[in-house]
Amino acid sequence: MSVFPATAAAKSADRRAAPGSGARPRPAHQRAAYWFIAPLGLGFAVFYFWPLLQTFYFSFTEFGAFGGHTFIGTDNYARVLKDVTVWQALGNTLIYSLIGLTALPVAIVVAALLNRRGLRGVSVYRALYFVPFVTLPVAVGLVWNWLYNGDFGLLNELLGHLGIDRHYWVSDPSTAVYAIGTVMVWSSTGYYLVIFMAGIKGIPRDYYEAAELDGAGVLRRFLTITLPLLSPTLFFASVICMINSLQTFDLIYIMMAERNPAIGDTQSVVGLFYKWAFMENAQGAAAALAFLLMLIIAALTFLQFRLQRRWVHYA
Repeated sequence: MSVFPATAAAKSADRRAAPGSGARPRPAHQRAAYWFIAPLGLGFAVFYFWPLLQTFYFSFTEFGAFGGHTFIGTDNYARVLKDVTVWQALGNTLIYSLIGLTALPVAIVVAALLNRRGLRGVSVYRALYFVPFVTLPVAVGLVWNWLYNGDFGLLNELLGHLGIDRHYWVSDPSTAVYAIGTVMVWSSTGYYLVIFMAGIKGIPRDYYEAAELDGAGVLRRFLTITLPLLSPTLFFASVICMINSLQTFDLIYIMMAERNPAIGDTQSVVGLFYKWAFMENAQGAAAALAFLLMLIIAALTFLQFRLQRRWVHYA
């Protein structure tokens, strides 16, 4: 007989409930868990899974001018694959994605600089970088349209003082895509900056102190400690950045007027979807285009997950 019967009973209960002991949760506990995840599951089914099925079905139909739709098979997909504007919009979207990815190295460098020991006002700098991300795209687009204006824009005024000729940045097809991409990088850097600062703070300071004792400089510590240990965070940010860039629409819509001569050279896939679905009454073709964009995003995300095994280091 144990001297401490209550303690012995508690230990026996812990052994019965310990992981790997073969004990299963009670049915009542299972039902409680289902109730907790039910709101999220219901929201996913209603707002994500069901619209996905509807989009896939409507991609095989043609809508009438006054409503209603008829099944036409794969004609919409044939139209999408043969349309030159689709491939041009896809090329523009890929350019936006590549430009958008440049926000990641900028955010990493700034995050490393802001994480220096003894630096004051870090929260102020972080807030200033984050403000463009939470600003409405409409406001961002209007402000940058003024900055890019070829007649009285601030950018051309500054270049004029340097002896550089004025340029119509968002009206010239050769520069419009890159001008919009620059605004994308400017507005999204703060978001990734906050993520990378949190990731850098999770790196033990002992590594940096040991490297300093060995005589490693700032650049050496950044390349051999910060980047490898930050690779999981960088992988997460790269996936999010790629997905967001492939769905770019609102900023382009605000910055490019309908009569802009470069509108065709800056149109994204989502912009073309909006044009077909809400302006040309081609909802079936728009649904096919949206479904193909979803497949492209899924394929690129899968590729990123496959490649991350080679460069992501989990401590």
